Amino acid sequence: MSINPARPVIVAIDDDPQVLAAVARDLRQHYGEHYRILRAASGAEALAALEELSARGDTAALFVADQRMPEMSGVEFLTQARKIFPNAKRTLLTAYADTDAAIQAINDADLDYYLQKPWDPPEENLYPVLDDLLDDWQADFAPYEGIEVLGTRWAPSTHAAKDFLARNQIRYRFIDIETDANARAIADKVTEGRGELPVLLFPDGTNLVRPDFHQIAERVGLQTETDNPFYDMVVIGAGPAGLGAGVYGASEGLRAVLIEGEAPGGQAGTSSRIENYLGFPSGISGGDLARRAVTQVQRLGAEILRATAATSVRVVDDTILVCLDNDSELTCKALVVATGMEIRQLQAPGVDRFTGAGVYYGAAPSEAAGYAGENVLVIGGANSAGQAAMLLCRYAAKVSMLVRSEGLEATMSQYLIDQLGEQDNFELRVHTEVVEAEGDEHLESVRIHHRETGDETLDISGMFIFIGSVPHSEVVADLVELDEEGFILTGTDLIRDGQLPAGWPLDRQPLPMETSVPGIFAAGDVRSGVVRRVASAVGQGAVCVSVVHEYLASR
Repeated sequence: MSINPARPVIVAIDDDPQVLAAVARDLRQHYGEHYRILRAASGAEALAALEELSARGDTAALFVADQRMPEMSGVEFLTQARKIFPNAKRTLLTAYADTDAAIQAINDADLDYYLQKPWDPPEENLYPVLDDLLDDWQADFAPYEGIEVLGTRWAPSTHAAKDFLARNQIRYRFIDIETDANARAIADKVTEGRGELPVLLFPDGTNLVRPDFHQIAERVGLQTETDNPFYDMVVIGAGPAGLGAGVYGASEGLRAVLIEGEAPGGQAGTSSRIENYLGFPSGISGGDLARRAVTQVQRLGAEILRATAATSVRVVDDTILVCLDNDSELTCKALVVATGMEIRQLQAPGVDRFTGAGVYYGAAPSEAAGYAGENVLVIGGANSAGQAAMLLCRYAAKVSMLVRSEGLEATMSQYLIDQLGEQDNFELRVHTEVVEAEGDEHLESVRIHHRETGDETLDISGMFIFIGSVPHSEVVADLVELDEEGFILTGTDLIRDGQLPAGWPLDRQPLPMETSVPGIFAAGDVRSGVVRRVASAVGQGAVCVSVVHEYLASR
């Protein structure tokens, strides 16, 4: 937990003096070193204090409010407090009979958590919950001291650096040199007038000019190499399936390493909100889920190599060798391919030209806030598109979603459809597709085609594409059997007409999740015939480890 000179505030609100004193005491005991603890005897008193904090430029990190207060309930207070400090975490103290109100508040007031009184002992019933909430707040909203990215809004290289930092949970401040003369002067000085962007400035006075992912990762302290050439299990990919395999492999004593070419979390890591993942009643962002999983993997002893890609795999006798893009090689007994999928490219004139300059594949959370007050377009109608649209609705003047089908019911979860229907700045356009992306140096408009009404031009500055995915199986495509679409075949899917796959060297059948090469397994979305959901991928990663154990025991 970082220490900030102007300590952020935790506010406790309860009309019962004894309960309020107890809450404040417990909060001060555990968090007093890093946060100021304020207490209020009513919602009105607390709101007045928040207005004063806001006027002074202070920051509120957490509200802990009792539900049963006269004149203003806890939920009513949290709803009002959200308007003053929208990023503060919101916790409700409830009695058993208040559960329905708390659950309703999750939907109506974005409640983060509710706790039933009494919470004794706080070490078990209070601090673990608040620790998680404050860790999330620190990761996203704590007062900033760190990296500055100097670049231009529409430069693909600037977007790539920002996105890499954001997805790896590295905090930064973006400064557009087109609108900030001082930043332009600094960039010109650092690059000696060559105009190479972006320029990354670090707190110690050093800089990087137009760095690649590997250079950024090394500079911010992410692990990119390992001194250990041999592992029990290597996992390629650190999305939900890879992270699941890492957690269970490390916890069960396997010497394991995960290889990730960009950032942990995969496509799920870019989701603004995942609301149907078990155990998170208020939902969780993909970034927070990935951050927690990475911490768990590393705490249990597995390694994660970032900005390092696996380029090929080969098998020598019963040993598997994984070649990396830094010219090194890892050796392992078992390999888990958890490379997931990548978004299908939109085939329309102009799209390639503006990719990274107004056109983005995926949610691009690093870009969403930059579209405040502007019109944007979301292409696609699955859950990932819905989550991106909800994120963009917080900032954009208007969010239009284009789908070629007649609606969203067949492709999107109902809770997302309902949430989108409540957004005043959202519109759905059915039977419609993009014909061409247009603009000068960046995306300025798109020409769309409706099945019945014909062509139309929309003035937009951002387009976010979610038109299906293709398997990311290239690293083993010449080694294991794939289905017609490029997904990896495993287990009984490899047996056709009672025959084992060609070249299978063992007397036994392939194990569940094992590919056509013994000792190489696949988990998550890259597998053929699986349910593609975050929870399913995590489960497959966990199950895969048990199959790896079975394989290792039979060697």
